[in-house]
Formats: sequence, structure tokens, C-alpha cells
Amino acid sequence: MIAVVGHADLAPRTLALLEDELRSRLARWARTGRTGLVRVGQGLPVAFGRAAQRTGLALVAVVPTLNQVPALLRERDQQAAGELLLLSQQVRLLEYDPADRDACVRTDERLLRSCAHVLAIWDGTASDGRDATAHLVAYARSHGVDVEVVWPDGAERGTG
Repeated sequence: MIAVVGHADLAPRTLALLEDELRSRLARWARTGRTGLVRVGQGLPVAFGRAAQRTGLALVAVVPTLNQVPALLRERDQQAAGELLLLSQQVRLLEYDPADRDACVRTDERLLRSCAHVLAIWDGTASDGRDATAHLVAYARSHGVDVEVVWPDGAERGTG
């Protein structure tokens, strides 16, 4: 599986750049029958899902559950989740609280361990209380997962 991790505060123009960049990178894996894996949410997950769909890469969407019932997503993530479900060939339900940053990081770590490759949409900044991208890159590498860092020319953060 191929997963994507990255900053949640990507500018809209950056998401458009990334969708194009991801398409070219995902096309080679689509030809080999690989599968993409993404945790539902707005921004980067949707760009990844759209790129996967356009290249023919099968997609698995991870949906949070609480007490074995789909969890209530933040309003801004609800529409994105719906789109990702439509783009996906499979849905995987996992127990975690989508409003709890630490639970999301632990879930991402769990997902990364099941992947052979990670596309990290990362500008090289350190992790902080809001963004765990650097941590997830280090985590994947420490578990032997191949990590490819992507940061297109002109990419910006700030309005995710």
C-alpha cells in the first residue's frame, strides 16, 4: 500500500499543485496493481484520492469509529469524507477519535506500518502541537517504510 501524510494547513493553490504532482507519482504504482491508503479528511486526503482515481490506483479510505459506530466528523471534513468514499474501492473502519490529535497520530502510525511506501507532503519543518508530519516521516523511516518527500515549487501553507 501507498499512504500519504502531510500538513493539514496547505493553501488551496498548493492542493491543486499537489494533485498534479501526485498523479504523476501514483501512475507508476497504479500500473503495478498497488493500492493507496488515506484517512478521511479535507485537503490533502481529497487531493490524494482524486489523483488516485485519475491514475486508476485503487484506494482504501479509513473512516473513524467510536464504539463501533462511524464517528462524527468535523463539519469541514464531512463533505471531504463523502467524496473520498465515492472515490474508494474499499472502506476500512478503525476505532479512533478524529477530534483527538494524539489518537489521529497513533492511527496514522498504525496505518504506516501496513504500507510499503509513504508520500510525505512536507516542507521540512519540525512537528509541533498541531502538525505531526515530521514525526510521521521519522516514524515511517524507523519502521523500514520507504518515504518519498514531496514539496512542489510554489507550495505554501497557511489556510488548511
